[in-house]
Amino acid sequence: MGDTLRILGTPALYVQGPDASLRIGDVAAGLGRNVLFVSDAAIERLFAPRVRQSVEASGLAFSSVSFTGELTPASVERMASAQQAWQPEVVIAAGGGKGVDAGKAVACALGSRLITLPTAPSNDGPTSRVFLLYDEHHRLLGVEKLPRNPDAVVVDTAILAAAPVDLLVSGIGDAIVKRYEAAQCIGAGGLNLFGGQATLLAAKLAETCDETVRRNAVAGLAAARARRPDAAFEALVEACILLAGIGFEGTGLSVAHSMTRGLTAVPQTAGALHGRQVAYALLVQFVLEKRSDAFMAEQFDFYRAVGLPTGLPELGLVAPSARQLSTIAELTLTAPHIRNFERRLSEGDLVEAMVHLERLCVAV
Repeated sequence: MGDTLRILGTPALYVQGPDASLRIGDVAAGLGRNVLFVSDAAIERLFAPRVRQSVEASGLAFSSVSFTGELTPASVERMASAQQAWQPEVVIAAGGGKGVDAGKAVACALGSRLITLPTAPSNDGPTSRVFLLYDEHHRLLGVEKLPRNPDAVVVDTAILAAAPVDLLVSGIGDAIVKRYEAAQCIGAGGLNLFGGQATLLAAKLAETCDETVRRNAVAGLAAARARRPDAAFEALVEACILLAGIGFEGTGLSVAHSMTRGLTAVPQTAGALHGRQVAYALLVQFVLEKRSDAFMAEQFDFYRAVGLPTGLPELGLVAPSARQLSTIAELTLTAPHIRNFERRLSEGDLVEAMVHLERLCVAV
């Protein structure tokens, strides 16, 4: 079926703007009565009281649960089991990457409706039905999927403007890969994350995402540093969360996201933010695509202007050994998305591309 059908999934509702979180109770009221706030422990301390006030003002019951450390299958089981008796009808998944994924995982386990509340613009996870689980050493265990996209996404840009700027840089990195992974996946006849072909809308959103990010990144980062959301910041956030999220799920992934399998397995790069990992991996993908020196120079200029890594040393791997490069390449080839490329890749292809990139980013 997926080979012939075009499939697109999106959140049912998207709300963005300063103080949007103050309306989250109204959003939740349309979904259920018992509301569970899920996040990591730090986000729970910072934002659960604000959300509780909005939820209870709407006449709903509120509770919260959190975790520390990595988001593992065991931590998800603990959080979900503790709520079985209360039976929350709505989960609010709050945080950057891990917090939102935790809420998705708990909602999936409980069969609850889902609202995502990003507290940093670090990735496009809030709009998607995908969530990631890791082991206790931050090695990726697998990519899981909800039955459907979130029922609502509430993006409070006053909260996001107060988040550390490096998280927005990560969001930029995660967003710019979507256009180029989409092109490879569509060109290779690959399937999107719904098991179907890309719609015209999804492909256009991936392109618009890239254009919007590159047009607004520098000004949007300046607004973030000043903690004053303006038009450039609003456009950048929408691209990093909404356009990137719908774009990647609706078109598919390729080399850039496949490389997270390898990068999270090497201790020196495992702790790098997801957006920084995939931004670096996109440059490797460009090398594999045999892009021109002029094109690569443009990419390096943009990366340096916004603070994205152009080589492994900026991810923490200063002098990569042959064994480390082989580990990254070997595990990259285990990702299902690696087949969404214009030709079949080998471990040698990936190692050679990484080595070539290290030389190129110094020379250009």
